[in-house]
Amino acid sequence: MGNITLSMPNNIHTDMKRFSDIRWSEVARQAIVTKLDTLKMMEKLAKKSKLTQKDVDEFSLKIKKSSSKRFLE
Repeated sequence: MGNITLSMPNNIHTDMKRFSDIRWSEVARQAIVTKLDTLKMMEKLAKKSKLTQKDVDEFSLKIKKSSSKRFLE
């Protein structure tokens, strides 16, 4: 099994030490697995997509414009 080292801001590390009964490595492992599952699903969906990069860019721009308009109102 591989190992990784994480850097944490001091305030988070202090809070984590307060809850020493939690297996923080397991929390991190589960978060990584969940993120990987999401990325794999997105990758699978993207491979089936008929959209071009131009289509995606246009949709992205429309969404950003719509979101900023809504937040500015």
